[in-house]
Amino acid sequence: MKRQGTKRRARGFRTALVFVAISFLVWATGFYYFATLIPEPGGVSDEKTDAIVVLTGGSGRVSEGLSLLEQGAGKKLFVSGVYRGVDVQALLKLGQRAPGDLKCCIALGYAADSTRGNADETVEWISQEGFKSVRLVTASYHMPRSLLEFRRALPADIKIVPHPVFPPGFYSGSWWRWRGSARLALSEYNKYLVARLEMM
Repeated sequence: MKRQGTKRRARGFRTALVFVAISFLVWATGFYYFATLIPEPGGVSDEKTDAIVVLTGGSGRVSEGLSLLEQGAGKKLFVSGVYRGVDVQALLKLGQRAPGDLKCCIALGYAADSTRGNADETVEWISQEGFKSVRLVTASYHMPRSLLEFRRALPADIKIVPHPVFPPGFYSGSWWRWRGSARLALSEYNKYLVARLEMM
């Protein structure tokens, strides 16, 4: 009996080990696929869209959105996930822009506190404006999850043009060589997995 119990425990251990190994292989394969989705510098489309949508939460995003609006890349700029109390004047000051003619073309969203929230409040704003295309501005490492959430939320006839921003703290071209960049990519991948699971 004792020998049989030992054999059962050994089989159970081997089964658990195989399960862990397969799970890790699936996770690692998924991470490799996710890494191919992170945009690299260059190749950003210059196609004009109805709206420019900026997701707050990282450096360079708002400034890039304002530059795109100045260049006429979109009719209006929507900044999603803005802190309560921040108005357009403060946003322009943050982006080191003079109010000029930009103030009339900027809308702020205060409801979102997550990427999914960004997508949901953007849908509401787009439906009010009647727009059919958006340029999505966010950090390169955040783009795969953002596109996933926006494609879930937006109607199929709304075109999304990704416009990644490349913050100085994330080395897009060779992020795996840098501990901070690799940690950030791994964190985003795990959030991406959760987002996909929630959609199933």
